[in-house]
Amino acid sequence: MRSATLKPSRRRPFRSNPTIPLSEDDRSLFRKAAAGATPVNTDKHPSVLAKPKPLPIPRQRNRDEYEALQESRLSDFTSDTLLDTDEALSFTRNGVSSDTLRRLRRGHWTIQAELDLHGLRTDEAREVFAAFIRDCQKRDRRCVRVIHGKGLGSVGGEPVLKNKVKAWLMQKDEVLAFCQASAHEGGSGAVVVLLRASS
Repeated sequence: MRSATLKPSRRRPFRSNPTIPLSEDDRSLFRKAAAGATPVNTDKHPSVLAKPKPLPIPRQRNRDEYEALQESRLSDFTSDTLLDTDEALSFTRNGVSSDTLRRLRRGHWTIQAELDLHGLRTDEAREVFAAFIRDCQKRDRRCVRVIHGKGLGSVGGEPVLKNKVKAWLMQKDEVLAFCQASAHEGGSGAVVVLLRASS
């Protein structure tokens, strides 16, 4: 008894060239295969033939993650070891004129936002401070006040947050200058800060 052997399929290859006419057999086969299909109206659904859109680049999330990383690197070094400041607690970044600092001391700019760090531990104050500067930059607040307190309630009466704030301000590129607040704005318990214009 002969074993049955499978013959190779005689199915014709798919013809993608529209200039070659289809035979009546090919047309009949296609009609049978597509008998229950509903044609897609590409006028109503143009996206059917369109390529899928690439996923959006999360630029804002990437910026936020970068800023969070930078803020986590804020150290508590003493500013005296890095940059010179005068006795009245003031600072100007390289390239900022002394006239700018004079105007900041005299209240040339209106204070547009304020942060009070009273009662916060150092780690809490650092986090709140960084978020405050970031928010001011986004809202284009140029002149702000940071209240760090005079340290009267601290152990030994030493102003802990005052020195921390001074160091943190120097590390932030957004800060152009800062100085001790005038007596009616908090005196030695606060600083007035001039921020770079947001781009």
